[in-house]
Amino acid sequence: MTVPRILPSEEAEALLDLATQLADRELAPRAAAAEERGEFPEDVVKQLARCGLLGLPYPEEFGGGGQPYEVYLQVLEVLASRWLAVAEIVSVHTLACYPLAAFGRPELRAALLPELLAGDRLGAYCLSEPAGGSDAAALTTRAVRDGDGYAVTGTKAWITHAGRADVYNVFCRTGGPGAAGISCLLADAHTPGIVPQAPERTMGLRSSPVAQIAFDGARVPGDRLIGEEGQGFAIALSALDGGRLGIAACAVGLAQGALDYAVEYARGREQFGQPIIDFQGIGFLLADLATQISAARALTLAAARLRDAGRPYSLEAAKAKLFATDVAMRVTTEAVQVLGGYGYVADHPVERYFREAKVLQIVEGTNQIQRLVIARGLARRSGGA
Repeated sequence: MTVPRILPSEEAEALLDLATQLADRELAPRAAAAEERGEFPEDVVKQLARCGLLGLPYPEEFGGGGQPYEVYLQVLEVLASRWLAVAEIVSVHTLACYPLAAFGRPELRAALLPELLAGDRLGAYCLSEPAGGSDAAALTTRAVRDGDGYAVTGTKAWITHAGRADVYNVFCRTGGPGAAGISCLLADAHTPGIVPQAPERTMGLRSSPVAQIAFDGARVPGDRLIGEEGQGFAIALSALDGGRLGIAACAVGLAQGALDYAVEYARGREQFGQPIIDFQGIGFLLADLATQISAARALTLAAARLRDAGRPYSLEAAKAKLFATDVAMRVTTEAVQVLGGYGYVADHPVERYFREAKVLQIVEGTNQIQRLVIARGLARRSGGA
């Protein structure tokens, strides 16, 4: 299905056309088999990098695309509608570039950011821990001063690109308890003492591995500190605002792909002498799903425009992530139902879409956390803050 779009420039239109061509030619034909095998699409990531799609929202002076977030998110949506794991890989890499781009010292940024944006290095974001996902301020991984560097000890969990990434953003405790004691270090993956564990056995997104990472006295140079000591938690939250929009765009893309498949099936499947899409029970259901996808897309892009304008957007990002991922869960569930028994078997992709949608309600802050963020924002506003 062709989605009507209003893009801010001819360059943006060309980028979206390029992303669509790549998605149709390289992603869609491979997705099912690669997911079944749990195969990381390294060659696809390299191809996206060569086409300039790994650094779209970052400055051109560092090799980025210099594009508004509004454009970047629409590219993500297109990728996700063909192969969610690839879009999620791009989203996580973009998130992993943010601390360095926004808070890194100029010399460190100049040395490393171009390699990340060019796809020569893949980034990862290490915040969650086995005993604490939502309560990130209680993390226990510790970095102790060791000469002119830090010795990092602890375990991170649910790390996308674990064992595949070249650099890790490691959020660790350099001070006392609570958010004020957290810092961010940018560690090379080959550092002795950084040991990725076996990949988790996930229900979906099997082409994008997640795993724990053990840090056993891993020594990170002091010049790899991002920002200042004690600034790590603020960096993490700032990065997650943009990351949540990335996941929202992925959710919109997945939902659109599932709807498109269900509509085509309903047009071709006949029961009682007519296509099932002509039955009101099916037609009205699909109409509702299409409307919710459009609403999720609009909410996501509205938040992106606030970000592009330099205005506060944290609450809108939380709303977009919450709504879009809930919509993706509903759309993929109903897509299985539209196909009936055929929706339950792997011969059709909707069962995979259904399994993949669930994780989007969990990553970058669960949807319960999004509701908490929104509710606290409403309370502050009502109090005059």
